[in-house]
Amino acid sequence: MPSIYYHPDAVWHGWDVHKDTISVAVLQPGREIPATDKIFHDEASVRRLIDRCADRRLLRICYEAGPTGYELQRLLTSMGVHCDVIAPSLVPTAPGDRVKTDKRDSRRLVRLYRAGELVAIRVPTREEEAVRDLCRARADLVADRRRARQRLGSLLLRHARVYRAGGAWTHAHAAWLAAQTFDQPALTSAFDHYRAVLAVRDAAVDAITADLAGWYDRPPFADTVHRLGAYRGVTHLGGLTLACEVCDWRRFGRAGVFMGFVGLVPSEYSTGSSTHRGPLTKAGNEHVRVQLVESAWAYQHRPAIGVTLARRQQGVGPDTAARSWAAQLRLHRRFASMLRRRKPPSVVAAAVARELAGFVWAEMTAQAA
Repeated sequence: MPSIYYHPDAVWHGWDVHKDTISVAVLQPGREIPATDKIFHDEASVRRLIDRCADRRLLRICYEAGPTGYELQRLLTSMGVHCDVIAPSLVPTAPGDRVKTDKRDSRRLVRLYRAGELVAIRVPTREEEAVRDLCRARADLVADRRRARQRLGSLLLRHARVYRAGGAWTHAHAAWLAAQTFDQPALTSAFDHYRAVLAVRDAAVDAITADLAGWYDRPPFADTVHRLGAYRGVTHLGGLTLACEVCDWRRFGRAGVFMGFVGLVPSEYSTGSSTHRGPLTKAGNEHVRVQLVESAWAYQHRPAIGVTLARRQQGVGPDTAARSWAAQLRLHRRFASMLRRRKPPSVVAAAVARELAGFVWAEMTAQAA
């Protein structure tokens, strides 16, 4: 931990934060039993609590990341108070502890915080968080569109209308949908309503994608977007998603740590001489993991620099282009090898995504060399 933690007169706070209340546990210097309090969750109450300390530079405050976001941390930082936002999934818990209250949670936090057992996350800047919210909003709209497509497809399947002339949701498929007619007026109305909802979802996704395109060339994302866009399967939109979700790539000391951050490492239970590895942990950042898995499917095809990829590689350095080509060669071999061993395609894509995570981490940390 940084040297700021080891001041002998530091006052340690563990906060259990909710929408309306904050449960506070305080460990004074030399004390082992924390004092507890509860305040209303607003700026005035937080300021009154901080003003009780004679020297706020001695305060060490932590709370778990959650739905209340980072505004509380930013408020405390602006007041000259050191505040860490803790990764909740990495907070140690006792197996036999079955009692959970706000007071107990805050006491546990402050004890672990002073002992140095907690892992703090990186708090994004307001601009980074805003673009991250826009990327996540698009992901939500894409999920809404997928559900609308499923509902329309289910209606057609129930009435034996199956499209077999190619892939679904293409221009040809759209023309086939427009040509469908039904004898029952009620069924026609249901079909038209489903199509109207889908049209709205398509328009919403197109609109938010256009909004995101304006950030591809703007700092602090432009360099990351164009470097990652040089990799097969990683579009500029995918690069922006990775850029705003990860932000600081150098906080991961090695590729394996980054793979664990996105949940692409196998779970493990080892005891004594036995070692058992299970499915992927799927812990950490789901948005980065989903993007990497989607990108990994591109490596099922033979290595090539197509027109689209060549356009994305314009302006990037030769080192980036070389690393991108090395990724194509290795990841395609990996994809083909696992398919030959009859591994399920979804398992293959996840395994390739794990190695792709290593390549993108190496790419973004190479700029610091």
